[in-house]
Amino acid sequence: MSEAVQTLGVLGTRASELLMKMLMIRAFEETAEELYMLGKTHGTMHLSIGQEATAVGASAALKEGDYLLNTHRGHGHCLAWFGGDADAMMAEFLGKETGYCRGRGGSMHIANVDTNNLGANGIVGGGIPISTGVGLSIQLRNTDQVCLTVFGDGASNEGAFHESLNMASIWKLPVIYFCENNQYAMSMPIQKGAAIDRISKRADSYSMPGVTVDGNDVLAVYEAVCKAAIHARAGNGPTLIEALTYRHKGHSRSDKQAYRTRDEVLEWQRQDPIRRWADQMGLSAAELDALKTQAQQQIAKSVAFAEASPEPNLDSIMDGVYA
Repeated sequence: MSEAVQTLGVLGTRASELLMKMLMIRAFEETAEELYMLGKTHGTMHLSIGQEATAVGASAALKEGDYLLNTHRGHGHCLAWFGGDADAMMAEFLGKETGYCRGRGGSMHIANVDTNNLGANGIVGGGIPISTGVGLSIQLRNTDQVCLTVFGDGASNEGAFHESLNMASIWKLPVIYFCENNQYAMSMPIQKGAAIDRISKRADSYSMPGVTVDGNDVLAVYEAVCKAAIHARAGNGPTLIEALTYRHKGHSRSDKQAYRTRDEVLEWQRQDPIRRWADQMGLSAAELDALKTQAQQQIAKSVAFAEASPEPNLDSIMDGVYA
C-alpha cells in the first residue's frame, strides 16, 4: 500500500472499501447504459462514469446522520452514501415498486430519507437552496450535523447558487457546497460559462473557504471534505469545494458530443479515478480485474432483483401526493 494511503490511518484501513464502491458505481452506470439501450427504462439518464472519486471520497469523509442533497447526475452519490443499496437503486431506475421511491422517482429523483439522503433533483442547482434550508434546520436544532450539496459547474451560474452561499455565510450554516466541475454544462465548456479560472474563487465574495481539488483523486476529495466538515461542525459556517473531474460519457443519452474531441476524452480517461486509486494501493491489473468482475456480478444480481420486482400499482398512484 502506498505511503499516501498510509498517512491517513482511518482511510488507509478503508482503501479497499473505497475502491470497491467506485467499482460498484462504474458497474452500475455501465449496466444502466445497457438497460437504456435495450429500452428497459423510461425517460433519460445522466451517467457519472469517470466521476466515481467525487462521490466516494465525499461520502467517506462524512458521518451517518449527515445530510445529502444530490444532483441529477447522482447515481454514484446515492450508491456511495450511507446504506446505499444497489438493489433499491436498480429497482428505482427501472421504475419498480421495490425501488427507493417505489418507482416514482426514477433516475433523476432518487432519495432515501431514512439515511438523510434527501434526493436528487432534475432542476439544475435545485438542491442548493434546499441544502441551505437544511443547514438552518441543523443550526436551529443545535445538532452535530452537516449537509453536503452536490451540483455541477453549470449550476454555479444559477442565481440560487449565489443567494444560497450568501445566506449560508451570513448565518454560518453547516453546509458543504460541492461543485463537480466536469468541464461542461451540457455542451457549454466552463471556459465560456465563467469569467474566472476556478469556481472556488467565488467563495471569496461570500467570505467562506474555497478550495479546488483533483476530483479524480479520491484521497484529495476525502481530505477536502473532511476539512470542510470539521470547519462546519465547529460553527464556522460553509465551504465551497470545486472538484475537477470529467464525465466519460455524454451529458445524457441524447448527447452526440459534437462539442468535444475524441483526443480530449482519451486524455481524461487516462486519469481514470479507479485505476489511479488501484495504483496507489499497489494492485496489479489482474487483481483489479478480479474486483471489477465481483462488482459486475453484484450489479447483475441487482438487475435480476429489479426485473423480478412488481410494477407500481395504479391504485396507489396518488400515495405520497400532498395537497
